[in-house]
Amino acid sequence: MPTKLLVGLSLAFALICIAYMTVDAKAGWDFILPFRGTKLLALVVVGVAVSTATVLFQTISGNQILTPSIMGFDALYVLILTGSVYALGGLVVADLAPIKTFLITGSMMVAVSLLLFGSLLLDKRQDLFRMILTGVILATLFRSLTSFLQRIIDPNEFAFIQVASYARFNDLSIDTLAIAAPLTALAVVTAWSMRFRLDVLMLGRNISIGLGENPHRGYLMTLLLVAVLVSVSTALVGPVAFLGLLVVSLARFVLSSPYHSHLLPVAALISAITLVGGQLLMERVFRLVTPLSVVIDLVGGLVFLTLILKSLRR
Repeated sequence: MPTKLLVGLSLAFALICIAYMTVDAKAGWDFILPFRGTKLLALVVVGVAVSTATVLFQTISGNQILTPSIMGFDALYVLILTGSVYALGGLVVADLAPIKTFLITGSMMVAVSLLLFGSLLLDKRQDLFRMILTGVILATLFRSLTSFLQRIIDPNEFAFIQVASYARFNDLSIDTLAIAAPLTALAVVTAWSMRFRLDVLMLGRNISIGLGENPHRGYLMTLLLVAVLVSVSTALVGPVAFLGLLVVSLARFVLSSPYHSHLLPVAALISAITLVGGQLLMERVFRLVTPLSVVIDLVGGLVFLTLILKSLRR
């Protein structure tokens, strides 16, 4: 167990959390604690959810470049948002209670993910590549429908969609966070309880069967956890396309062990440090000149291209 690495990351995470809560704290603590504390909890929830979902998805797909975003979750979120604005109007959508928006988008995204997994539910053969290809096709379809709807709506409402399409950590509802945090915790605890089974599933379908594991059941359970984690995090703050790839790649770089009992906590800590530290810099140094998600997607996109080029050279 990489004890020194975990202790170091835990200390860094604690220090960044303290800095986030105390730097430029000029108001009373009765205001700062709930205001900053809510955003801090949301950052941690999203970081842990995205990192865990990415590790799980890469395990069952057998590919360290793929992430849940390949299944079209980000595109689906924007399509749901655009369709709601087109059908109801921007003012109506903006006036909806955050808890209603969270429940609608989250449940729709989980429902679509279940449709993606339908072949696994009905077929004993494991066909992950068909699922991944279906995700790519659906993502293209979602983006095309979104582009069509955005061309025919009012320009002012399009501006509202543009703002809401980026991950946002400054405008959060305590009610939605009260639902998202327990769901994320439950999914993460379930993933942790499966860590040894995940080590076996990582070896492939045939070897898993030889070791006494049921790959169909294990893959299906893992995919459902991925669906819940990605849906909750995206519905809570919006899409952050390359966060999972970025933090999990960093975790694999600093961690020599392939075991999930090591990879899951290290990736979660790196993800939380990245989000909390990045938001601290955006708020206190750059004064929110640009959203944190834009910076993460830029760096994550460069990591993605680097991994693609490295795989082509092999």
